[in-house]
Amino acid sequence: MDCRIIHLEETDSTNRWLKTHRLSLGKGENVVVWTDYQTDGLGCGSNTWESERGKNLLFSLLLHPRNIKAGNQFEISKAVSVAMCQTLRQHADGFSIKWPNDIYWHDRKAGGILIENRLQGGVVKESIVGIGINVNQDKFFSDAPNPVSLCQVTGHKEDRKQLLDDFLARLDLQALPPSYESFLYRRNGMWPYHDEDGEFTAELINVEPDGRLTLKDDKGILRQYQFKEVQFIIA
Repeated sequence: MDCRIIHLEETDSTNRWLKTHRLSLGKGENVVVWTDYQTDGLGCGSNTWESERGKNLLFSLLLHPRNIKAGNQFEISKAVSVAMCQTLRQHADGFSIKWPNDIYWHDRKAGGILIENRLQGGVVKESIVGIGINVNQDKFFSDAPNPVSLCQVTGHKEDRKQLLDDFLARLDLQALPPSYESFLYRRNGMWPYHDEDGEFTAELINVEPDGRLTLKDDKGILRQYQFKEVQFIIA
């Protein structure tokens, strides 16, 4: 994907930076802003993202999708997460997408994706996609239960800018990405989950076009979930 790339030594949040400056950027232009350090990096909801200065890949994209209907906006999440998973798999096996769009290496979290879409006339007018990937950080100090970085996996430091370039080369919102389901964490087998009714065991069946997760429990009952309605139980 062709993008204008902006590098910042430091900012509070690359997502906030794009929201603040998007009107001053080229109209319809795809823009990437990446930084060495975020003072207030965003995670999902009220979560923050731990990152040591200069060690990880922290960036946001301002995208202008074409002809993606509001009801199909999860296609953006699919394309972004698949492109990132493919990029990391060039360095090591074991990377997958934990529904809906966390990046995992086996049972440990390597990165997260936060997508904010602006709708107009029933279509996605604009997307701001924030991505944080643990790259060269070898120690983590927050209470996050299972972080891992690429360098911990490969045993050596990685070039953050090259990772960004490789990801952008793979990202294409106009082309059908490889099957999102084939990249999913715990794609095969029965696994433990937790919802508002308690713990259960199920297999992953598919992900609907609107992003809903379909599971089949050990009693053969199909269960569908929106985001945040079910949790993976990870030892």
